[in-house]
Amino acid sequence: MSTNADLHARRMAAVARGVSNSLAVYAERASNAELWDVEGKRYIDLASGISVLNTGHVHPKVKEAVARQLDKLMHACFQVTPYAGYVELAERLNALVPGSTPRKTLFLTTGAEAVENAIKIARFHTKRSAVIAFGGGFHGRTLACMSLTGKVQPYKAGFGPMLPDVFHVPYPMAYHGITVEQSLDALEHLFKADVDPARVAALIIEPVLGEGGFYAAPAELLRKLRALCDQHGIVMIADEIQSGFGRTGRMFAIEHSGVEPDLVTIAKSVAGGVPLSAVTGKAQIMDAPGPGGLGGTFAGSPLACAAGLAVLDIIREERLLERAQQIGSFLVGRLKALQARFACIGEVRGLGAIVAIELVRNRRPDSPDTELTRALVQAAARRGLVILACGVYGNVIRFLPPLTITDSLLSEAMGLFEQALADAVQGSQKSAASA
Repeated sequence: MSTNADLHARRMAAVARGVSNSLAVYAERASNAELWDVEGKRYIDLASGISVLNTGHVHPKVKEAVARQLDKLMHACFQVTPYAGYVELAERLNALVPGSTPRKTLFLTTGAEAVENAIKIARFHTKRSAVIAFGGGFHGRTLACMSLTGKVQPYKAGFGPMLPDVFHVPYPMAYHGITVEQSLDALEHLFKADVDPARVAALIIEPVLGEGGFYAAPAELLRKLRALCDQHGIVMIADEIQSGFGRTGRMFAIEHSGVEPDLVTIAKSVAGGVPLSAVTGKAQIMDAPGPGGLGGTFAGSPLACAAGLAVLDIIREERLLERAQQIGSFLVGRLKALQARFACIGEVRGLGAIVAIELVRNRRPDSPDTELTRALVQAAARRGLVILACGVYGNVIRFLPPLTITDSLLSEAMGLFEQALADAVQGSQKSAASA
């Protein structure tokens, strides 16, 4: 039997150093919100493969849909011999993305591909080149996407030069004193000092920052950005790769603001673990590039489209939008109780089942505790719990349980988290005392 240590030694010898691992735990099998490593140890998964598994690990209906499709057709490049699943899933996404404007969809394979193609489409439609993004945002690791990403380490350092004509403005973070007004003032200053708005093709924003720390964009900001985009003819792109597909209690997070984006980038939970991404947007904009300008060999594969159709059925049949709100309410309640006991929890925040805590020293927002955050991820794993860190300062713990998790497992997970937090805090105090 392979052990985690054996596999990790092989991994270090065989896999590029730039591919990081949160844990040296090698998964072998999983079911819903639980997974087991190669040594047979069981974990409760509050990471969901970075929000890929809103419908849980190996959901029976996703598994059945993929198995049925596997018996019929595994691959036929859509640009060569199209197939019904691609069309049907596009129709359903067109109906689900918020707004009344007629819509069309393009399928791809990864989130980064979705973002790259959204920028391509916006540039072709507007005949402009510049793009505005936000500090702390994460849009992928490809050349254009890392240029859009608002975090230098580890995503941009050493990979330059970046894509030209990309500009960043601050994302509102009330906990750190960055207001909506400051973000909008920075955007107006950008238009006066750095780029003519008539040269801006697109503005891209995550309605809830993912890697940046799970800060939700205030509805006021999104509405004013919509008005600015309309004023200047700029394509507004909502990056819903992490926040979409029911995670916030709505199908897409931007629905909380009532704003209709021009384009929406989709990936992660769209196909229950099968690689698939999409750009869905206003038909007039989506149709700007000519035939052959968009696509990909594996984009919208028959297996992925079958899984995607099953996921949409599961979200509706199992009422996962409501379930996300229940999960979020439970998590926030438990975490606020811990905040009252542990001075290291500076803030608890959430929108539906996208929940985070920010770890600081002595409840000070300007004193992020990155070391404690790293220790907590490892302490949780030792207790049998998978959690994720994020944030510009690496001091945020994000909670992304499958929306299909049971109440009993969720309660058990938070019990394990409380124990892990106590372990990590105690270890931190011992280190400080011995220093």
